[in-house]
Amino acid sequence: MHTTGAFALVDSLIRHGVKHIFGYPGGAILPVYDEIYKAEVRGAIRHYLVRHEQGAVHAADGYARATGQVGVCVATSGPGATNLVTGIATAHMDSIPLVVITGQVPSYAIGTDAFQETDIFGITLPIVKHSYMVRKPEEIAQIVAEAFYIANSGRPGPVLIDIPKDIGQREFDYEPEVTVNLRGYKPTVKGHSQQVANAVKLIREADRPLLYVGGGAILSNAFAEIKQLAHRFQIPVTTTLMGKGSFDENDPLSVGMLGMHGTAYANFSVQNCDLLIAVGARFDDRVTGKLDKFAPLAKVIHIDIDPAEVGKNRTPDVPIVGDVKQVLKHMLEHTSYEETIRTQAWLQQINEWKEDYPLEVPHYEGELSPQEVISEFAKQAPHAFYTTDVGQHQMWAAQFLKNGPRQWISSAGLGTMGFGLPAAMGAKVAVGLEQVICIAGDASVLMNIQELGTLAQYGIATKIAIINNGWQGMVRQWQEAFYSERYSASNMELGMPDFVKLAEAFGVKGMLVTAQDDLSSCVAQILEYQGPIVVDFRVKRDENCYPMVPPGASNSEMVGLPVPKRQRIKEFV
Repeated sequence: MHTTGAFALVDSLIRHGVKHIFGYPGGAILPVYDEIYKAEVRGAIRHYLVRHEQGAVHAADGYARATGQVGVCVATSGPGATNLVTGIATAHMDSIPLVVITGQVPSYAIGTDAFQETDIFGITLPIVKHSYMVRKPEEIAQIVAEAFYIANSGRPGPVLIDIPKDIGQREFDYEPEVTVNLRGYKPTVKGHSQQVANAVKLIREADRPLLYVGGGAILSNAFAEIKQLAHRFQIPVTTTLMGKGSFDENDPLSVGMLGMHGTAYANFSVQNCDLLIAVGARFDDRVTGKLDKFAPLAKVIHIDIDPAEVGKNRTPDVPIVGDVKQVLKHMLEHTSYEETIRTQAWLQQINEWKEDYPLEVPHYEGELSPQEVISEFAKQAPHAFYTTDVGQHQMWAAQFLKNGPRQWISSAGLGTMGFGLPAAMGAKVAVGLEQVICIAGDASVLMNIQELGTLAQYGIATKIAIINNGWQGMVRQWQEAFYSERYSASNMELGMPDFVKLAEAFGVKGMLVTAQDDLSSCVAQILEYQGPIVVDFRVKRDENCYPMVPPGASNSEMVGLPVPKRQRIKEFV
């Protein structure tokens, strides 16, 4: 077929199953946009025009997290490309598969400081899994095929394709059929048999084992295998922020999230376990606290598909490189349905910690607490997909929402404010009729508030719940705790918009909720509403997020714990 490079690019995307693209046009990418237009007319693809390129990459990210498929976004050269950088870094830190397409100035002008020229290939090298600069149109089909394979194999991540304008315009004989065979790139999927046997031996010998499950379990869809292993040996399960949804938090074996704002009983469990089974987790600092005091009594099994992560922060007793799902299947094959259970006393101890240090929803006279709002959504929409921004509201959402697989979508590694709204947009495009709710902060949501225009244009019916305390909440909490209440540049009240009027200005429904008595009925109205909606929940201004592990402390040195319930009962009696 004799055609252009731009046609070959769009056709290759369609051949790889791409149905939705998020992007913003500009001069260097116009040949590609002309082909996107034609493909939309044919009904082959749907493009969503965002209001800022950062919205495009976060939307593609949310799409990928909700589905496990590769998300795709498009931008032009120069500032269009650089506006993608934060979102690319977000996906890179959380191992999210994206194909990011950027326009570039014509190939003959590269290096001349041409209008809107930037070296996006070089700029993004540290934050992508791989990059391509298209040098000739004949390479396009091969590059796209390789990009999708790289993005979604091994440890997933973003792949950049930079295409000069003249390459998109150039005509050539297009051959769409290609074979991917990347020399030197062969991710290890199956774990070493002897190491698997060694891991099973440690599990059988442990009295106080703990499954520590991270985002790798989500990426490999290892939900059934984790459940089987946990129940077969009666092992309690804790998850990271990225691992939420990999194990049912309503299960008696669940101890919730661990780490800086994890549950007290998860942190006590990790500090007292004698075997830590790390599954697709990377021993991140927000999880471990003071690293040399993390799980001090435990032997460690570490399962991860990325060999660079195994032993990076904690040297394991049994390292296993491989796909989490495949390794756990292999481990289960080495066990039986009638394993000896050694964890009865351990589970009893954990149940006592759960009783003594529960997560509690505070109630204040005349004021809404943030936890009340989030808990009401959890009650009325337990099976919704939730996205978050970053800050206190994110941690409260992690504590009180009990999502299923892929229903928790949050920026973890990079902690990107402004992620929640566009990620919800992408997730809603992906999951159709399923409910998608963004739990946002009043400071975070302003960073990509322009995407309300995209919601309005396409009728993307996401629910945006703003937990509004008039602060950069987590910054304020740290300033209170560690900076003698010097609240430098964290008060957001001055200059705060009327979110209801702002939503309405974009053509989106707005609502204000201030009273406890209205909470339940208002959440019901929000969930019943058929279009996009922004709801401003005015909550207690100085509420802090606890438990909290202070920086430099171990996970057993949490602050903000409640008085143990049994002690309260004794005092009452």
